[in-house]
Amino acid sequence: MKAAKIAYRPVGLALGVVGGLTAGALFKQTWKVLGHDADAPDATDEDRSWGEVLFAAMVQGAIFAVVKAAVDRGGATGVRSLTGTWPG
Repeated sequence: MKAAKIAYRPVGLALGVVGGLTAGALFKQTWKVLGHDADAPDATDEDRSWGEVLFAAMVQGAIFAVVKAAVDRGGATGVRSLTGTWPG
C-alpha cells in the first residue's frame, strides 16, 4: 500500500466524522424547511405513514451521499495539494 494512502487514513476518518455530523445537521434543517415535524420519522414510528418514512429516508440518504462525496473529494484534493500525491 502506498505511504500516502496509509497516511491519509486518519485524515479520512476524521473527515468522515465531521461529514457525518454536518450531514445530520443539514438533514434536520432540510426536514424543517420541507414543512415536516421537527424530528424525521424512524422506520418503526407507528404513527407515521409509509410514504413519510420512505421520503425521509430518501432525503436523508441523498444528503449523506452528497456530503460524503464532497468531504472525501475535498480531503483527497487537499492531500494532493500538500503532498503532490493522490491518496486513493
